[in-house]
Amino acid sequence: MSLEVRPVAESEFGDWVRALKTGFLRPPVVTDEEIQGRLPHVDLDRTLGVFDRGRIVATFRTFTQELSTVGGGSLGADAVSQVTVSPSHRRRGVLSRVMAADLATAKERGDAVATLIAAEYPIYGRYGFGPAAWTTEWSVDVTRAGLDPRRTGQPEDGGTIELSDAAEIRKIGPEVHRRTARVRAGVPNRDARGWDRGTGLGFQVEPWTEPFYAVYRSASGAVEGYAAYRVDDKWDDTKQPVNTATVHDLIACTPAAERALWRYLCSVDWVTTVRSGYRAPDDVLPLLLPDPRAARVVTHSDWLWVRVLDVAKVLEGRTYAGSGSLVLELRDEAGLAGGRYRLDASPEGAEVSRTTEDADLALDIAELGTLSLGDESVVRLGELGRVEELTAGAAARADVLLRASRRPWCPDMF
Repeated sequence: MSLEVRPVAESEFGDWVRALKTGFLRPPVVTDEEIQGRLPHVDLDRTLGVFDRGRIVATFRTFTQELSTVGGGSLGADAVSQVTVSPSHRRRGVLSRVMAADLATAKERGDAVATLIAAEYPIYGRYGFGPAAWTTEWSVDVTRAGLDPRRTGQPEDGGTIELSDAAEIRKIGPEVHRRTARVRAGVPNRDARGWDRGTGLGFQVEPWTEPFYAVYRSASGAVEGYAAYRVDDKWDDTKQPVNTATVHDLIACTPAAERALWRYLCSVDWVTTVRSGYRAPDDVLPLLLPDPRAARVVTHSDWLWVRVLDVAKVLEGRTYAGSGSLVLELRDEAGLAGGRYRLDASPEGAEVSRTTEDADLALDIAELGTLSLGDESVVRLGELGRVEELTAGAAARADVLLRASRRPWCPDMF
Protein backbone atom coordinates (compact mmCIF):
# COMPACT_ATOMS: atom_id res chain seq x y z
CA MET A 1 0.00 0.00 0.00
CA SER A 2 1.50 3.32 -1.09
CA LEU A 3 0.40 6.15 1.18
CA GLU A 4 1.46 9.78 1.20
CA VAL A 5 1.72 11.63 4.52
CA ARG A 6 1.93 15.42 4.34
CA PRO A 7 0.37 18.67 5.57
CA VAL A 8 -2.92 19.52 3.87
CA ALA A 9 -3.26 22.54 1.64
CA GLU A 10 -5.97 25.12 2.28
CA SER A 11 -7.87 23.81 -0.76
CA GLU A 12 -7.84 20.30 0.80
CA PHE A 13 -9.03 21.32 4.25
CA GLY A 14 -12.69 20.54 3.55
CA ASP A 15 -11.72 17.01 2.52
CA TRP A 16 -9.63 16.73 5.69
CA VAL A 17 -12.62 17.72 7.86
CA ARG A 18 -14.77 15.18 6.03
CA ALA A 19 -12.21 12.46 6.76
CA LEU A 20 -12.09 13.62 10.38
CA LYS A 21 -15.84 13.23 10.71
CA THR A 22 -15.73 9.85 8.99
CA GLY A 23 -13.14 8.59 11.48
CA PHE A 24 -15.27 9.74 14.42
CA LEU A 25 -18.44 8.23 12.88
CA ARG A 26 -20.13 11.59 12.48
CA PRO A 27 -22.16 12.53 9.40
CA PRO A 28 -19.56 13.28 6.69
CA VAL A 29 -21.13 16.56 5.63
CA VAL A 30 -18.97 19.69 5.51
CA THR A 31 -20.30 23.15 4.75
CA ASP A 32 -18.43 26.19 3.53
CA GLU A 33 -19.39 27.92 6.79
CA GLU A 34 -17.74 25.15 8.79
CA ILE A 35 -14.58 25.29 6.72
CA GLN A 36 -14.32 29.05 7.14
CA GLY A 37 -15.04 28.75 10.84
CA ARG A 38 -12.42 26.09 11.50
CA LEU A 39 -9.68 27.17 9.13
CA PRO A 40 -8.37 30.27 10.94
CA HIS A 41 -7.73 28.21 14.07
CA VAL A 42 -5.51 25.47 12.67
CA ASP A 43 -1.88 25.54 11.66
CA LEU A 44 -1.91 23.86 8.27
CA ASP A 45 1.78 23.00 8.61
CA ARG A 46 0.79 20.83 11.61
CA THR A 47 -2.45 19.49 10.09
CA LEU A 48 -1.52 16.21 8.46
CA GLY A 49 -3.43 14.06 6.06
CA VAL A 50 -2.67 10.54 4.93
CA PHE A 51 -3.52 10.24 1.24
CA ASP A 52 -4.35 7.08 -0.66
CA ARG A 53 -4.51 7.87 -4.39
CA GLY A 54 -5.52 11.43 -3.61
CA ARG A 55 -8.15 10.60 -0.98
CA ILE A 56 -7.57 11.51 2.67
CA VAL A 57 -7.89 8.34 4.76
CA ALA A 58 -6.40 9.52 8.06
CA THR A 59 -6.14 12.80 9.98
CA PHE A 60 -3.65 14.03 12.56
CA ARG A 61 -3.23 17.54 13.96
CA THR A 62 -0.96 19.07 16.59
CA PHE A 63 -0.58 22.49 18.17
CA THR A 64 1.61 24.23 20.72
CA GLN A 65 0.51 23.85 24.33
CA GLU A 66 1.73 24.88 27.76
CA LEU A 67 0.95 22.30 30.46
CA SER A 68 1.08 23.17 34.15
CA THR A 69 3.24 20.95 36.31
CA VAL A 70 3.72 20.32 40.02
CA GLY A 71 4.55 23.57 41.79
CA GLY A 72 3.11 25.97 39.23
CA GLY A 73 5.64 25.72 36.42
CA SER A 74 4.84 24.77 32.85
CA LEU A 75 6.09 22.39 30.19
CA GLY A 76 6.12 23.07 26.47
CA ALA A 77 3.96 20.39 24.88
CA ASP A 78 3.14 19.00 21.47
CA ALA A 79 -0.63 18.62 21.82
CA VAL A 80 -1.95 15.82 19.60
CA SER A 81 -5.57 16.08 18.49
CA GLN A 82 -8.12 14.97 15.89
CA VAL A 83 -6.45 11.65 15.21
CA THR A 84 -8.51 9.37 12.97
CA VAL A 85 -8.04 6.53 10.54
CA SER A 86 -10.87 5.76 8.15
CA PRO A 87 -12.47 2.31 8.62
CA SER A 88 -11.12 1.19 5.23
CA HIS A 89 -7.52 1.73 6.33
CA ARG A 90 -7.38 0.54 9.94
CA ARG A 91 -4.80 -1.95 11.21
CA ARG A 92 -2.27 -1.11 8.51
CA GLY A 93 0.26 0.84 10.56
CA VAL A 94 -1.00 4.25 9.40
CA LEU A 95 -1.10 5.82 12.87
CA SER A 96 2.28 4.35 13.83
CA ARG A 97 3.88 5.97 10.82
CA VAL A 98 2.39 9.41 11.47
CA MET A 99 2.97 9.32 15.23
CA ALA A 100 6.63 8.35 14.87
CA ALA A 101 7.25 11.26 12.51
CA ASP A 102 5.42 13.74 14.74
CA LEU A 103 7.17 12.74 17.96
CA ALA A 104 10.55 13.00 16.27
CA THR A 105 9.65 16.48 15.02
CA ALA A 106 8.41 17.53 18.48
CA LYS A 107 11.63 16.27 20.05
CA GLU A 108 13.70 18.24 17.53
CA ARG A 109 11.55 21.32 18.16
CA GLY A 110 12.39 21.15 21.87
CA ASP A 111 9.01 20.18 23.30
CA ALA A 112 9.29 18.60 26.75
CA VAL A 113 6.28 16.32 26.29
CA ALA A 114 3.54 15.34 23.90
CA THR A 115 -0.02 15.24 25.22
CA LEU A 116 -3.36 13.87 24.11
CA ILE A 117 -6.74 12.70 25.36
CA ALA A 118 -7.25 9.12 24.24
CA ALA A 119 -10.50 8.00 22.67
CA GLU A 120 -9.48 4.40 23.44
CA TYR A 121 -7.18 3.23 26.24
CA PRO A 122 -5.05 0.55 24.46
CA ILE A 123 -3.84 2.69 21.55
CA TYR A 124 -1.20 5.09 22.81
CA GLY A 125 0.92 3.18 25.31
CA ARG A 126 2.84 1.63 22.44
CA TYR A 127 4.03 5.11 21.46
CA GLY A 128 5.32 5.92 24.94
CA PHE A 129 2.28 7.76 26.30
CA GLY A 130 1.08 7.09 29.84
CA PRO A 131 -2.15 8.23 31.55
CA ALA A 132 -1.01 11.10 33.78
CA ALA A 133 -4.32 12.60 34.93
CA TRP A 134 -7.68 10.92 35.49
CA THR A 135 -11.11 12.48 35.65
CA THR A 136 -14.27 11.90 37.69
CA GLU A 137 -17.82 13.15 37.32
CA TRP A 138 -20.39 13.15 40.11
CA SER A 139 -24.16 13.36 40.11
CA VAL A 140 -25.32 15.07 43.30
CA ASP A 141 -28.79 14.35 44.66
CA VAL A 142 -29.38 17.77 46.18
CA THR A 143 -32.39 16.56 48.15
CA ARG A 144 -30.18 14.07 50.04
CA ALA A 145 -27.07 16.22 50.33
CA GLY A 146 -28.01 17.56 53.77
CA LEU A 147 -27.44 21.21 52.91
CA ASP A 148 -29.41 23.70 55.00
CA PRO A 149 -32.44 24.65 52.87
CA ARG A 150 -32.53 28.03 54.60
CA ARG A 151 -29.14 28.98 53.17
CA THR A 152 -29.01 31.64 50.51
CA GLY A 153 -26.90 31.23 47.43
CA GLN A 154 -24.34 33.66 48.84
CA PRO A 155 -21.09 32.60 50.57
CA GLU A 156 -20.63 33.02 54.29
CA ASP A 157 -17.02 34.20 54.01
CA GLY A 158 -17.76 37.78 53.01
CA GLY A 159 -17.42 37.03 49.32
CA THR A 160 -20.20 37.23 46.75
CA ILE A 161 -21.69 35.17 43.94
CA GLU A 162 -23.01 37.22 41.03
CA LEU A 163 -24.66 36.11 37.81
CA SER A 164 -22.73 37.23 34.75
CA ASP A 165 -22.57 36.82 30.97
CA ALA A 166 -20.27 35.46 28.30
CA ALA A 167 -18.60 38.79 27.60
CA GLU A 168 -17.47 39.18 31.20
CA ILE A 169 -16.28 35.56 31.45
CA ARG A 170 -14.27 36.08 28.27
CA LYS A 171 -12.66 39.08 29.97
CA ILE A 172 -12.00 37.74 33.47
CA GLY A 173 -11.71 34.01 32.77
CA PRO A 174 -8.16 33.84 31.39
CA GLU A 175 -6.56 35.29 34.52
CA VAL A 176 -8.55 32.97 36.81
CA HIS A 177 -7.51 30.07 34.60
CA ARG A 178 -3.83 31.09 34.72
CA ARG A 179 -3.94 31.37 38.51
CA THR A 180 -5.55 27.94 38.74
CA ALA A 181 -2.75 26.45 36.61
CA ARG A 182 -0.25 27.77 39.16
CA VAL A 183 -1.80 25.67 41.94
CA ARG A 184 -2.81 22.52 40.02
CA ALA A 185 -0.75 20.34 37.70
CA GLY A 186 -2.19 19.08 34.43
CA VAL A 187 -3.97 22.27 33.35
CA PRO A 188 -3.29 23.15 29.69
CA ASN A 189 -3.36 26.76 28.58
CA ARG A 190 -6.45 28.04 26.76
CA ASP A 191 -5.83 30.12 23.68
CA ALA A 192 -8.16 32.80 22.34
CA ARG A 193 -10.00 30.23 20.23
CA GLY A 194 -10.61 28.08 23.29
CA TRP A 195 -12.13 30.99 25.18
CA ASP A 196 -14.25 32.09 22.24
CA ARG A 197 -15.53 28.56 21.70
CA GLY A 198 -16.15 28.03 25.41
CA THR A 199 -18.22 31.20 25.76
CA GLY A 200 -20.15 30.93 22.51
CA LEU A 201 -18.50 34.05 21.09
CA GLY A 202 -16.76 32.27 18.21
CA PHE A 203 -17.60 29.70 15.56
CA GLN A 204 -19.26 26.59 17.02
CA VAL A 205 -19.08 23.14 15.48
CA GLU A 206 -22.09 22.00 17.52
CA PRO A 207 -25.30 23.99 18.14
CA TRP A 208 -24.78 26.44 21.00
CA THR A 209 -27.04 26.84 24.03
CA GLU A 210 -26.19 29.79 26.23
CA PRO A 211 -25.36 28.70 29.80
CA PHE A 212 -25.78 30.58 33.04
CA TYR A 213 -22.59 32.09 34.46
CA ALA A 214 -21.86 32.63 38.15
CA VAL A 215 -18.79 34.57 39.33
CA TYR A 216 -17.25 34.41 42.81
CA ARG A 217 -15.58 37.51 44.22
CA SER A 218 -13.73 37.49 47.50
CA ALA A 219 -14.49 39.94 50.31
CA SER A 220 -11.91 42.27 48.76
CA GLY A 221 -13.71 42.17 45.42
CA ALA A 222 -11.12 40.03 43.60
CA VAL A 223 -12.47 37.54 41.06
CA GLU A 224 -11.35 34.06 42.15
CA GLY A 225 -13.64 31.71 40.26
CA TYR A 226 -16.60 31.21 37.99
CA ALA A 227 -18.99 28.48 36.88
CA ALA A 228 -20.83 27.95 33.61
CA TYR A 229 -23.86 25.65 33.82
CA ARG A 230 -27.01 24.73 31.96
CA VAL A 231 -30.31 23.63 33.47
CA ASP A 232 -32.98 21.46 31.89
CA ASP A 233 -36.73 21.94 32.45
CA LYS A 234 -38.35 18.87 33.95
CA TRP A 235 -41.29 18.41 36.31
CA ASP A 236 -42.74 15.19 37.65
CA ASP A 237 -46.37 14.03 37.58
CA THR A 238 -47.09 15.76 40.89
CA LYS A 239 -45.91 19.10 39.49
CA GLN A 240 -42.65 19.01 41.44
CA PRO A 241 -39.43 20.28 39.83
CA VAL A 242 -36.80 17.63 39.01
CA ASN A 243 -34.32 19.77 37.15
CA THR A 244 -30.65 18.96 36.58
CA ALA A 245 -27.91 21.60 36.53
CA THR A 246 -24.98 20.42 34.43
CA VAL A 247 -21.65 22.15 34.98
CA HIS A 248 -19.70 22.78 31.79
CA ASP A 249 -16.86 24.81 33.25
CA LEU A 250 -15.94 25.56 36.85
CA ILE A 251 -12.58 27.20 37.41
CA ALA A 252 -11.55 28.33 40.88
CA CYS A 253 -8.08 29.49 41.85
CA THR A 254 -8.76 29.48 45.63
CA PRO A 255 -10.41 26.92 47.91
CA ALA A 256 -12.91 29.55 49.09
CA ALA A 257 -14.07 30.14 45.52
CA GLU A 258 -14.44 26.43 44.83
CA ARG A 259 -16.47 25.82 47.98
CA ALA A 260 -18.68 28.82 47.33
CA LEU A 261 -19.44 27.89 43.74
CA TRP A 262 -20.38 24.29 44.58
CA ARG A 263 -22.62 25.45 47.41
CA TYR A 264 -24.25 27.97 45.10
CA LEU A 265 -24.93 25.33 42.45
CA CYS A 266 -26.50 23.04 45.05
CA SER A 267 -28.78 25.82 46.28
CA VAL A 268 -30.48 26.90 43.04
CA ASP A 269 -34.25 26.63 43.39
CA TRP A 270 -35.91 23.84 41.39
CA VAL A 271 -32.57 22.08 40.86
CA THR A 272 -32.67 18.61 42.40
CA THR A 273 -29.57 17.16 40.70
CA VAL A 274 -26.19 18.68 39.95
CA ARG A 275 -23.89 17.03 37.41
CA SER A 276 -20.36 18.14 38.20
CA GLY A 277 -18.76 17.82 34.78
CA TYR A 278 -15.27 16.31 34.56
CA ARG A 279 -13.27 17.06 37.71
CA ALA A 280 -10.11 15.85 39.39
CA PRO A 281 -10.71 12.56 41.23
CA ASP A 282 -9.88 14.31 44.54
CA ASP A 283 -12.25 17.25 43.99
CA VAL A 284 -13.64 18.71 47.21
CA LEU A 285 -17.25 18.35 46.08
CA PRO A 286 -18.27 15.06 47.72
CA LEU A 287 -16.77 15.88 51.12
CA LEU A 288 -18.17 19.39 50.98
CA LEU A 289 -21.65 17.92 51.39
CA PRO A 290 -23.01 17.04 54.84
CA ASP A 291 -23.88 13.66 53.30
CA PRO A 292 -21.13 12.76 50.78
CA ARG A 293 -23.12 9.71 49.68
CA ALA A 294 -25.44 12.11 47.88
CA ALA A 295 -22.63 12.51 45.32
CA ARG A 296 -22.64 9.42 43.11
CA VAL A 297 -19.74 8.74 40.75
CA VAL A 298 -21.08 8.47 37.20
CA THR A 299 -17.76 8.66 35.31
CA HIS A 300 -14.23 7.75 36.30
CA SER A 301 -11.64 7.34 33.57
CA ASP A 302 -8.19 8.11 32.27
CA TRP A 303 -8.09 11.56 30.66
CA LEU A 304 -4.77 13.32 29.95
CA TRP A 305 -1.94 11.19 28.53
CA VAL A 306 1.67 12.37 28.55
CA ARG A 307 4.61 11.24 26.43
CA VAL A 308 7.97 12.38 27.83
CA LEU A 309 10.34 13.71 25.16
CA ASP A 310 12.91 15.48 27.36
CA VAL A 311 13.53 13.83 30.73
CA ALA A 312 15.54 16.71 32.15
CA LYS A 313 12.91 19.33 31.29
CA VAL A 314 10.15 17.24 32.83
CA LEU A 315 11.91 16.41 36.08
CA GLU A 316 13.63 19.78 36.49
CA GLY A 317 10.48 21.70 35.58
CA ARG A 318 8.56 20.81 38.75
CA THR A 319 9.00 21.35 42.47
CA TYR A 320 9.75 18.78 45.18
CA ALA A 321 8.57 18.83 48.77
CA GLY A 322 11.54 16.79 50.00
CA SER A 323 15.12 16.01 49.13
CA GLY A 324 16.64 12.91 47.59
CA SER A 325 18.32 11.27 44.64
CA LEU A 326 17.26 8.56 42.21
CA VAL A 327 18.89 6.87 39.26
CA LEU A 328 16.36 5.87 36.60
CA GLU A 329 16.87 3.42 33.74
CA LEU A 330 14.36 4.50 31.10
CA ARG A 331 13.48 2.23 28.20
CA ASP A 332 12.23 3.94 25.05
CA GLU A 333 11.75 1.80 21.94
CA ALA A 334 11.45 4.94 19.80
CA GLY A 335 14.89 6.11 20.93
CA LEU A 336 13.66 9.58 21.87
CA ALA A 337 14.24 9.81 25.63
CA GLY A 338 15.70 6.53 26.86
CA GLY A 339 18.84 6.09 28.90
CA ARG A 340 20.05 6.28 32.47
CA TYR A 341 19.44 9.50 34.38
CA ARG A 342 20.27 10.73 37.86
CA LEU A 343 17.75 13.00 39.58
CA ASP A 344 18.95 15.14 42.49
CA ALA A 345 15.96 16.97 43.94
CA SER A 346 15.23 19.28 46.86
CA PRO A 347 12.75 22.05 47.69
CA GLU A 348 15.28 24.46 46.18
CA GLY A 349 15.20 22.78 42.78
CA ALA A 350 16.30 19.75 40.82
CA GLU A 351 19.11 18.67 38.52
CA VAL A 352 18.96 15.81 36.04
CA SER A 353 22.02 14.38 34.32
CA ARG A 354 23.02 11.35 32.31
CA THR A 355 24.92 8.81 34.40
CA THR A 356 26.58 5.42 34.34
CA GLU A 357 25.75 4.71 38.00
CA ASP A 358 23.75 1.64 38.89
CA ALA A 359 20.03 2.29 38.45
CA ASP A 360 17.58 2.33 41.39
CA LEU A 361 14.51 1.84 39.21
CA ALA A 362 13.92 0.57 35.66
CA LEU A 363 10.79 1.52 33.73
CA ASP A 364 9.44 2.25 30.27
CA ILE A 365 9.15 5.87 29.18
CA ALA A 366 5.34 5.53 29.26
CA GLU A 367 5.49 4.92 33.02
CA LEU A 368 7.48 8.12 33.48
CA GLY A 369 4.67 9.88 31.64
CA THR A 370 2.21 8.38 34.11
CA LEU A 371 4.37 9.67 36.98
CA SER A 372 5.19 13.04 35.45
CA LEU A 373 2.40 15.09 37.07
CA GLY A 374 2.64 13.54 40.53
CA ASP A 375 -0.48 11.39 40.37
CA GLU A 376 0.58 7.75 40.43
CA SER A 377 2.45 5.70 43.01
CA VAL A 378 5.77 4.12 42.01
CA VAL A 379 5.14 1.40 44.60
CA ARG A 380 1.80 0.62 42.95
CA LEU A 381 3.38 0.47 39.50
CA GLY A 382 6.02 -1.85 40.93
CA GLU A 383 3.34 -4.18 42.24
CA LEU A 384 1.83 -4.19 38.76
CA GLY A 385 5.18 -5.17 37.28
CA ARG A 386 5.47 -1.88 35.37
CA VAL A 387 8.42 -0.57 37.43
CA GLU A 388 11.36 -2.75 38.45
CA GLU A 389 12.95 -1.92 41.79
CA LEU A 390 16.69 -2.51 41.49
CA THR A 391 17.63 -0.95 44.85
CA ALA A 392 15.67 -1.97 47.92
CA GLY A 393 13.34 0.80 49.07
CA ALA A 394 13.82 2.90 45.92
CA ALA A 395 10.14 2.79 44.96
CA ALA A 396 9.08 4.19 48.33
CA ARG A 397 11.76 6.88 48.10
CA ALA A 398 10.53 7.76 44.63
CA ASP A 399 6.97 8.15 45.91
CA VAL A 400 8.13 10.62 48.55
CA LEU A 401 9.85 12.66 45.87
CA LEU A 402 7.42 12.45 42.96
CA ARG A 403 3.87 12.33 44.31
CA ALA A 404 1.96 15.60 44.67
CA SER A 405 -0.40 16.58 47.49
CA ARG A 406 -3.27 17.13 45.02
CA ARG A 407 -4.03 15.05 41.97
CA PRO A 408 -3.52 16.67 38.56
CA TRP A 409 -6.55 17.91 36.65
CA CYS A 410 -7.07 18.65 32.98
CA PRO A 411 -10.29 20.68 32.66
CA ASP A 412 -10.33 20.72 28.85
CA MET A 413 -10.89 18.37 25.96
CA PHE A 414 -8.57 18.95 23.01
